[in-house]
Amino acid sequence: HMAAPDVASNFQVIRDFGQAEEIFVKAEKEKNLGMQLVVEQGQIYGLALCFGEEAVYGIAAEGFLTGQYLADTMSRLVKKAEAAGYKNLKELQKEHVKLKAGDKVYAVCMDKSIALFIIGQEPLENGMNILGAHIDSPRIDVKQNPLYENEELAYLDTHYYGGIKKYQWVTLPLAIHGVIAKKDGTIVPVSIGDEEEDPVFVITDLLVHLASKQLEKKGSVVVEGEKLDLLIGSRPLEQDPSLDQEEKEAVKANVMELLKKYYDMEEEDFLSAELEIVPAGKARDCGLDKSMVIGYGQDDRVCAFTSLMAMLHTENKKRTSCCILVDKEEIGSVGATGMQSRFFENAVAEILDKCGEFSELKLRRAMANSTMISSDVGAAFDPMHADVYDKRSNPFFGKGMVLNKHTGARGKGGSNDANAEYIAKLRHVFDENKVAFQLTEMGKIDAGGGTIAYILANYDMEVIDCGVPVQNMHAPWEVVSKADVFET
Repeated sequence: HMAAPDVASNFQVIRDFGQAEEIFVKAEKEKNLGMQLVVEQGQIYGLALCFGEEAVYGIAAEGFLTGQYLADTMSRLVKKAEAAGYKNLKELQKEHVKLKAGDKVYAVCMDKSIALFIIGQEPLENGMNILGAHIDSPRIDVKQNPLYENEELAYLDTHYYGGIKKYQWVTLPLAIHGVIAKKDGTIVPVSIGDEEEDPVFVITDLLVHLASKQLEKKGSVVVEGEKLDLLIGSRPLEQDPSLDQEEKEAVKANVMELLKKYYDMEEEDFLSAELEIVPAGKARDCGLDKSMVIGYGQDDRVCAFTSLMAMLHTENKKRTSCCILVDKEEIGSVGATGMQSRFFENAVAEILDKCGEFSELKLRRAMANSTMISSDVGAAFDPMHADVYDKRSNPFFGKGMVLNKHTGARGKGGSNDANAEYIAKLRHVFDENKVAFQLTEMGKIDAGGGTIAYILANYDMEVIDCGVPVQNMHAPWEVVSKADVFET
């Protein structure tokens, strides 16, 4: 361990994520590399890297990673992949070229899921090394016939998505993200609430002075799902004095006029819109020591980010490498873009075909011979709620990434349960590469949840859950330790 003053005086300190990423890319190709964790008064300051006598760098924890991995859209993920040399599998299908070892390809499913592959030296039927995460998060969705006016206030009717504590979503500044698909085929992106000049939105709550009955309710119903409608306007449309008849719902009419102005949208376009309500604002450093990151959607974008970075910085390997980032995990991995769809299997089949190797048997072998890390977050121990955790089996901040042998709840129901032999292999790899990790569970025995792990395990492949420990999981603002993100 080094002290921070040593870094400040001897190292070029890097605080910007983009610069740090370049340094890590260089580090992976370097044979003679020195690396040390920098600690100041018991707190992690950052990471020191030394390239012999050529250059020394200090990657500071302060500011590093903040918000970067939470801001990616599918288009930005694709741009990152293409910048790293990946080619669109759909485009390659039109060309009469065979894939060979070292080739990089990606496949996108409906702009909501993506799979990236680096073709290995071994035949694909020997299996792949797979990283898999999900990129959806708990949120509130706008319904298809949502806009209404009530007592001269305009609202959007909503339906929550995934497992949330509904009372956590009231009185927060909220943003709207998504797309409007118009009948002529035009897709209009929507993003309101994250920039300084943007307005924000809110779900209102009852003032404490009138809430005596509300406060007697159980937490699960203190705010009900039907009360999560979004307040979006209160100003009526200016009336034309020459008209005989006044607009009956003038506030709603004014909202539609603004939507027409900025998005060329008619009210019926809500029918084919996908609009998501999320906390407004960017991720920020958390703690006086800036050792943590607070932000929306870290379950599971923090693991999607670390998986993607590992993939983009991986070069030729014996086995084919794969990273898959999927949608719909928070509602059971269902639908065309969830892990239970055939998207991933179909992509592997296409790659086998482009390698000149396709057969149904080889496809089955490729899946069964694969090994996977299901990259999903763990529940970090919270001393404020210690009674629901098992200290011997729960992860802690600052102690590295989390391995979950099994998920599920109440007798491991609905879980993937990783084999001891696979865990032993991973322990060997992590120990050889000095990777800090924790083998954990989620809370006490009757608690728990699920991931995409069991779905891939259905192909007979070895799978284990592995990710970053998180506090406030599924809340609007989740917290992670930067040290654990570094290790992952």
